[in-house]
Amino acid sequence: MADRTAEAHRKTKETDITVRLSLDGSGQCEASTGIGFFDHMLDQLARHGLFDLKVRAEGDLHIDAHHTVEDTGIVLGNAFAQALGDRAGIRRYGWAAVPLDEALVLVSVDISGRGLLTADLGRLDPMVGEFPSELVPEFLRAFASAAGITLHVRKLCGVNSHHIIEAAFKALARALREAVSHDPRSPGVPSTKGVL
Repeated sequence: MADRTAEAHRKTKETDITVRLSLDGSGQCEASTGIGFFDHMLDQLARHGLFDLKVRAEGDLHIDAHHTVEDTGIVLGNAFAQALGDRAGIRRYGWAAVPLDEALVLVSVDISGRGLLTADLGRLDPMVGEFPSELVPEFLRAFASAAGITLHVRKLCGVNSHHIIEAAFKALARALREAVSHDPRSPGVPSTKGVL
């Protein structure tokens, strides 16, 4: 089995972000973005996806969290795409419906090579801790686009914004974990095109 690890870096006038990723890890995470709730969500992504993830982000948080969160999505997506390599032998599709107390979120992914997000998490509180809830779809869109993933995220029920967002990250983790897993019955690239 190929070594499915990657490191990606992005430096702009607004952010300086490095991500190290192993798709075949044990769920270890070191996230330091300066945004506590976001670090918590990245930890959920690693832990429930069984990815080893290290994120170091410095951003213009004196302005707001937008650039840091969006650019982290871009860099994580780039690392994800690199770690997948030619995508041979992966299951390609994955989905999960994850509950967290009263919240239930469905996520479905296709490692298609075509980045697209469709998300409906309903009406969220403006802030969860010091994290603006409107940045959830911004992160997901940036990640899906950079990773080349078709990503659907839908809240099925829930009223607590913390629960809804956390269920979404956990469901994304579980769906990605399934999609990147090896399919012993299909060793080639899972596409009639022969490439993803």
